[in-house]
Amino acid sequence: MKKFLVSIMILGLLSIGLPTLAGTHGKNGKVSGRSIGAGALSLIIWPGIGQAINDQSYEKNLTHALLGLTGIFRIWSCYDAVVDRQGGVWKNRI
Repeated sequence: MKKFLVSIMILGLLSIGLPTLAGTHGKNGKVSGRSIGAGALSLIIWPGIGQAINDQSYEKNLTHALLGLTGIFRIWSCYDAVVDRQGGVWKNRI
């Protein structure tokens, strides 16, 4: 059991930079109090909540919520909500 948990943690740490390699074609918005709160909710509660608060498209909200099943995606979702990044859904390669 210990080996399994350690391997999951190592895999998670190695995949931290993976979203930056995705070529998302999104545009950063402005950081505001609202976007910081949205990022906190995406990190603490569930990815996708922050995108919904920032009035993102349904596809982006759903994508973040589904990819939230992987624990490491919370960090990317938090960043994405804080900078209020517009665009970046499946058609634009997340």
